[in-house]
Amino acid sequence: MMDVMEFFQHSAGKWRSKRTTHHLAFRRSEMGESEIEVKALDAKDPEIIALCESHQVDPSLAVGGCCVTWAASMGWDQEGENHEGKTVFALVPDPEKPHSGQLLRDRGYAEIVSVAGQYHMDNDGGLVLITDYDIMSSVERFWFPSPNVRVRSSTVKRMGGFSTATFCTETRVVDEANGDGGTNSAAYVDPKLIVSPLGW
Repeated sequence: MMDVMEFFQHSAGKWRSKRTTHHLAFRRSEMGESEIEVKALDAKDPEIIALCESHQVDPSLAVGGCCVTWAASMGWDQEGENHEGKTVFALVPDPEKPHSGQLLRDRGYAEIVSVAGQYHMDNDGGLVLITDYDIMSSVERFWFPSPNVRVRSSTVKRMGGFSTATFCTETRVVDEANGDGGTNSAAYVDPKLIVSPLGW
């Protein structure tokens, strides 16, 4: 089974995402798309250290992280509405459970606030992120049906019940000069070739 470090290493690169969000209270669905870029960060990267310190976590406990930037559009957007952003993640593994631990973020999924959640790798090789906010909680699951396709599902639950459920299909933007489907692109690293899981 792929461990969490291999999973994030495999996620490095550029992705195109197609999204469907179900607004359960309104019984309506909204389509969207986005361009996503994932950049691996070493455990000693200043952004990882600063993120750990802001959460009052010893930076030496983090094994690495990533910076994610995105630009998106949604079907219900108003004129001038902007869905661009950036967030930094840091992984702090549980020493007794190597496939789980804390995921620190400088920006949450359901709320734009600094937040600490939990992660674990499930028995099917999927990465599950669970985050509790002040008035809501979110559960996200990521998995790879194939090396250059990543799938993501998420639910957001507010006080009183579920509010949204989202499904995304993300395809890797490969190096067209190589024409090899991505396995020789600078963005792709085969997890089997990673000697050490430290430092994404």
